Amino acid sequence: MARLYLFVFCFLIIDCQSVKKANAEFEKKIPIQQLQDDIDQTYISLKRFHPELYWYISEKELEKKFDSLKSTISEPLNKQEFYFKLAPVIAQIREGHLRLRIPQKQYTKAETKVFDKKTPLFGQYTYRISDEKMIVYKPTVDSEKKLLPGTEILEINGVKVIDLIKKYRSVMTSDAYNQTYYKYALSEAFFNYYTAEFGLLSEANLKIKFKNQISDFVLKRVDKEEIKKQKYTPSKEIKKIYDFDARTNSFNRSMRFAVADSSVAYMKIKTFSDTGSSKFYKKTFKKIKEAKSKYLILDIRNNLGGSLDEINNLYSYLTTENYTLVKMPEMTFENAAIHRNFFYNLPTTSKIISAPAYPFFIAGNRFLSGKNKEGKAIFKESAAKESKSKKDAFQGKIYVLVNGSSFSASSVISAKLKHDKRAIIVGEETGGANDGTVAGFNNTIELTNSKLNLPIGLLFIQPNIEPLGQKRGVMPDVEVDADFYNVSQGKDLQLEWILNDIKKKSD
Repeated sequence: MARLYLFVFCFLIIDCQSVKKANAEFEKKIPIQQLQDDIDQTYISLKRFHPELYWYISEKELEKKFDSLKSTISEPLNKQEFYFKLAPVIAQIREGHLRLRIPQKQYTKAETKVFDKKTPLFGQYTYRISDEKMIVYKPTVDSEKKLLPGTEILEINGVKVIDLIKKYRSVMTSDAYNQTYYKYALSEAFFNYYTAEFGLLSEANLKIKFKNQISDFVLKRVDKEEIKKQKYTPSKEIKKIYDFDARTNSFNRSMRFAVADSSVAYMKIKTFSDTGSSKFYKKTFKKIKEAKSKYLILDIRNNLGGSLDEINNLYSYLTTENYTLVKMPEMTFENAAIHRNFFYNLPTTSKIISAPAYPFFIAGNRFLSGKNKEGKAIFKESAAKESKSKKDAFQGKIYVLVNGSSFSASSVISAKLKHDKRAIIVGEETGGANDGTVAGFNNTIELTNSKLNLPIGLLFIQPNIEPLGQKRGVMPDVEVDADFYNVSQGKDLQLEWILNDIKKKSD
């Protein structure tokens, strides 16, 4: 027992020293020349690995932006100060997957343990951000509710929210010239940026506005033990098939019949995680076929994407013909795939354990790399090969619900369904581009001096369609405003439009 106590004591000392050293580096000012070298390294890395660097910005314009950035570095900066200089330039490339990671202060296990016993400070509510305003949308925990829906937050600890919105918006980007993505992304990510910049807080002093009355409010963390929340514990099989998310106490994948006679099937996919997806689609589409449903509503709003394999499998249940989902992904050079992350961010022990598998990783990526007839470097993706329709494929009419937070794989399958005239797209322009995206897997570059991390997608993935060249998201066939900012709204206007349209066709 004495040895155990000694081990724990030594571990805590090492942890504290490690965190102390990391935080000293976090605050350390980096010389001007080293910052400029990191800017050069960023641009060189992007030119080497990013397959469509000049899709939405010309080479001349991007080069000018990097040169201009270097000229503004007139004094030493710490890591985070440098981040807010470099990230807005990278955002101008307009590739939604390409985001410099914001650095933040580290905490010891003892410090984080204290916070783990309480709810996230700002996570007690969801928010809507638009027109440089932050509105409280609804509470997320069943605790004493003091901030009412519709409350505007004007200041946080003396800092104006409008200034923070402008600052964080500058480092974010969607695909192409889409604008619908930002209201969702900023609403979700705002307090991630805030916490990274200002650290973990026990409480926050807010200046709020409700029904034209301005007042002060102290937001405090709530002990998790005080929160009464009924937990659902599904079986292991159900967890996997429907992809249970313990954090939100809900399923990422679900299906129900939207009307009493089962003629309308409603399928909600929150993320294309691929976890248990094959069993889910096999089971679900068999059930839809047995019910003889005439309509299918596929809801991929707020689905930020995920697995190409999953959407390829899903598509096989949405068509009765053989198809090819995407074109063969392109890379900047042959074998660029061997630069994808393998050891990145692994602790030393895990790196040692994983080392024997590395030669097989290299061999596998070399085998899957090649060149097409035009001489372009490609990666042999299974979703780029012809696939067959499933026997229980849905043959009725399909509606797809999308919004500005339908991104990446969600945009790929939406673009394909729309191009093939297999579905009616309803909602608003997607956050992901209609003509493709740069993603797949990353090579994360660590900048030499600032140690900032920049994940660069290695694959240019295009849906197998005739590109529109509009540099926009997937445009809905029927645009329906979701009334995003109406906090008192209890209706789903977009889903309601589809159900009304079906009713008209059935009458």
